[in-house]
Amino acid sequence: MKKLILTALSAVLVLGISACAGKSGESATKMDEQELNSKAAPIVTEEELGLRKENLYSEETKPVKAEFNRPAPGAAKTFERSYENAPPLIPHSVDGLLPITKKNNACLGCHMPDVAPSVKATPIPPTHFMDFRTQKKLDHLAQQRFNCSQCHVPQANVKPLVKNNFKPDYRRPEDKSRSFLIHDLNEGVK
Repeated sequence: MKKLILTALSAVLVLGISACAGKSGESATKMDEQELNSKAAPIVTEEELGLRKENLYSEETKPVKAEFNRPAPGAAKTFERSYENAPPLIPHSVDGLLPITKKNNACLGCHMPDVAPSVKATPIPPTHFMDFRTQKKLDHLAQQRFNCSQCHVPQANVKPLVKNNFKPDYRRPEDKSRSFLIHDLNEGVK
């Protein structure tokens, strides 16, 4: 925040100096303080920027109590998606599965499309096997999507800290439990 204010003040100072350079008989580096203050952007505090009005540097936070001790993979009830094409939440325990690295991704053992039906797991969708830069389908998981926990998080029934009135509007009933993102990506483009 301080960096943003300093950047804005620097820009104002440069503009002010340039304006002064055009005045006859005045030095470009000697702008009077009153003129500088009249051109400076108003200072906005960090507390005024966000929704939270506490001083974030002295605030005491307490962790949210959430129960993440979920059943083993394949034994948990899943939550419906938060909105159409939302990444699904992980319904099972992730103990021993994280962290995910390029050399160790335990999720692939059950969620690869050729294995998932036999273990009753959600298969990795086609969007994860596509390079969107080249628009080409891949025969392997796209490198940009190897870290599952970047988008997918364990589900927990926790009271939200901030009230949320959002109600998802699904176009198709099956959107509550499946993603059709690969089909919807270019909707309206052609």
